[in-house]
Amino acid sequence: MANGCRVVDHIVGCLAQSGISHIFGVDGANIEDLYDAAFFRDDITAVLAKHEFSAAAMADGYSRSGAGIGVVAATSGGGCLNTVPGLGESLASRVPVLALIGQPPTTLDGQGSFQDTSGDNGALDALSLFSAVSVYCRRVLSPDAIHTVLPEALAAARTGGPAVLLLPKDVQQAVLGEHVNGHVPVMQLGTRISELTMMVRALRRADGPITIFAGEQVARDDARAELERLRATLRARIATVPDAKDVGGTPGFGSSSALGVCGVMGHPGVVAAAAGSGACLLVGTRMTVTARAGLDGVLGSVPTYSIGSQQPYVPATHVHTDDLRGALTMLAEALTGNGRPHQIRVPDVVPHTELPTPPHDGPGIRYRDAMRVLDRALPDGTDIVVDAGNIGASAIHHLPVRRDGRFLVALGMGGMGYSFGAGIGMTFHRAARPGPHGQRRTVVIAGDGSFFMHGMEIHTAVQYRLPITFLLFDNHAHAMCVTREQLFYGDRYTYNRFGPSHLGAGLAAMLPGLTALDVDDIDDLSAALDAALRTDGPVVISVECSPDEIPPFAAFLGTATETATATDPNTQENDSHATARA
Repeated sequence: MANGCRVVDHIVGCLAQSGISHIFGVDGANIEDLYDAAFFRDDITAVLAKHEFSAAAMADGYSRSGAGIGVVAATSGGGCLNTVPGLGESLASRVPVLALIGQPPTTLDGQGSFQDTSGDNGALDALSLFSAVSVYCRRVLSPDAIHTVLPEALAAARTGGPAVLLLPKDVQQAVLGEHVNGHVPVMQLGTRISELTMMVRALRRADGPITIFAGEQVARDDARAELERLRATLRARIATVPDAKDVGGTPGFGSSSALGVCGVMGHPGVVAAAAGSGACLLVGTRMTVTARAGLDGVLGSVPTYSIGSQQPYVPATHVHTDDLRGALTMLAEALTGNGRPHQIRVPDVVPHTELPTPPHDGPGIRYRDAMRVLDRALPDGTDIVVDAGNIGASAIHHLPVRRDGRFLVALGMGGMGYSFGAGIGMTFHRAARPGPHGQRRTVVIAGDGSFFMHGMEIHTAVQYRLPITFLLFDNHAHAMCVTREQLFYGDRYTYNRFGPSHLGAGLAAMLPGLTALDVDDIDDLSAALDAALRTDGPVVISVECSPDEIPPFAAFLGTATETATATDPNTQENDSHATARA
């Protein structure tokens, strides 16, 4: 460590002062000074990942877990480029992340330096590149500029999305003069009651039940309790978008009024409930295509209102707020006492409905059976992180959120392999805060395709002895792509089936001290899961399943039934028993 306060010392100190406890990254020549600065502090930990994408996913998962801003650090060249897909996910999902990107010294800009990203003299332009995946991006060209750009970057990230600082090595190493302990301002957020007047009047006049659609901003603003108070005030039913499954309708937060998840992986009863509503209220969600599948006609015909930081994609009367906690509190207060609605009816009980998937008798364990085992085994306080693909759709549809637990899935960009880094980032924050039954445990649910992309980040969980159970559903395929080949391309060929693998046995041999095993029987899965939940440190359970099983994904189900009906005369009388093609 150099004498005096360097720019990197100032950065790390300000992050710690802001309540940020972890930095996730991969070391390298043009970011090593940041790691050096972190070493000399006991209030912030620099975590070494195995790949920069996973480091970005760790920062994203850390933030989504409720920790505030996640921080990722990467060196120049290929290292920083590896963060781009992770930052793209954070941008699309509006997750507060700060990326600290190292660069070669400014004295070498445009001079052919190794990993030059200055944009000079034909070099790759990192400023242009990272501006496309961030809400704020600055290249820091003088040491004193850090006093301005760091607070700006943190404030921008808090609005939802990544902020990026490009840090040349000579600027990182520079010693600052006076005023080195700059104050990190906290944004003053708020919504005035006058801005809610129109919505209050509309909800007071609502004639019939109210249905709430809750989204990811509820999690970002930590507004679960405020949402539940408003729901109870309105006696409303509640549905969540797929990537905000844990924000409402969970144990302790209105579970008796839960409709489930909306959209392409959602529950059919949501559409019926919305259609019969006097009004629909969107809270902290834009209602992407994935979230609103089957609902466009309904939301276009029922009076629909929205409150959140962005205008929704569906027609709605919108009130802007960057502070859902405050806005929902004011809205609930305005709708109580003399201001309470008089024509709202307590909705009829809507039975929990599931998408009907074709029965399947292929090898291994069925998705629904596996989710039942998980539902019985996972205790309160367990956090669940789900990856993309068939098993992700099944978990979103079938697996309930645990009381006092989180349920994380990335659908902004939907990149495979995200869950490994995100689960680690979430665990660093959540495992330090005991749950109702002692230390929390994270369960990561991913397919073998996701594992082959970024699953070696399990090594990081082993290195830090994190309490994570990795459930790897191994169907030897990119199974969702196999399903698409079968249903939409006539099942004439496949590019998406793999050779056999034994992930549990392989990881057990590769990583000493890791408990890892393979199961292909439902009873063995139950026993393995019970043992994993009692194990200190990470565990891997590889679950044999079939690439030909159709998941609960609405876009597949009508086509699957039609395909089976056309090829099997025995299915003509009862389409619900159609068999998916193998």
